Amino acid sequence: MLTTSTLCRGFATAAVLAVSVGCTVQPGTGEPAGDAKGGGSLGVSIGPLPERTTATPTPPAPTAAAARPATDRTRTPTPTSAPPETSPPSPGPTRTAPRTLMAAGGRSDQVRELQARLGQIGYFDRAPTGYYGSVTATAVSAFQDRRGLPTTGATDTVTWQRLLGMTRTPTADELTPPTTRPVAAPDPRCMKGRVMCISKTSSTLSWMIDGKTKSSMDVRFGSEYTPTREGTFEVGWKSRHHVSTLYDSPMPYAMFFSGGQAVHYSADFAARGYSGASHGCVNVRDEKKIAALYAQVKTGDKVVIYW
Repeated sequence: MLTTSTLCRGFATAAVLAVSVGCTVQPGTGEPAGDAKGGGSLGVSIGPLPERTTATPTPPAPTAAAARPATDRTRTPTPTSAPPETSPPSPGPTRTAPRTLMAAGGRSDQVRELQARLGQIGYFDRAPTGYYGSVTATAVSAFQDRRGLPTTGATDTVTWQRLLGMTRTPTADELTPPTTRPVAAPDPRCMKGRVMCISKTSSTLSWMIDGKTKSSMDVRFGSEYTPTREGTFEVGWKSRHHVSTLYDSPMPYAMFFSGGQAVHYSADFAARGYSGASHGCVNVRDEKKIAALYAQVKTGDKVVIYW
């Protein structure tokens, strides 16, 4: 038989159990809510224990670094690579200026060869002299300009090699021609006997024997007011150290053919060239050649002067 004290202890126990398991008491009934399982004779019903949860603290907002994928957060950043160091470009082969071989004012056998080679291809229309004057410099400039070379007028190694490649080795006659101009074809009257065959067209004299030329030389003639006569003549007389009585001028190696007109050496012609003129005589400017001619010509030999 239950006593009041026993009931009180039972209710007290039940209350403790209710609090310890988190049950709730329905208002007005004094009974805990929930399904009655194992309530016993005391009429106390203990519902199922609620799931015990642990409060999870709200995490802070992720930072930019935390928001990246894990792979991003763990990847070691690659430093920005500087462009690879490169060596400065190696300079190309140093170009040196061509070496000058011949220039204005020079005199040598190589200059004579230069003039002869230029003459072969039409850039020099005179006999080689071996002297590098303005005429030679002009000819070299024309050759350089035609071939795209610097037109310096001086012959450097490049110009010389180009000229060698276009020409042949000059002959002895090309290097030391008998005249500065091409000798004209002989007049038919010069083809027989011993003749001084003189052409006004080429300004040359050829000493010919039976149609064969023995020597040739440059000559000049009288001016417009004192012209040299044309035609066929004979050597009337010779005077080695003659001096003109009319003009009081020397006439060495004079060979007279028509009155006071003669073939002779002229120092003025040797010095001034064709810028001057004679008083009607046939002037020769190469003293050695006229001396050799004088020794061969005889009185009575023919003289033919023609255009």
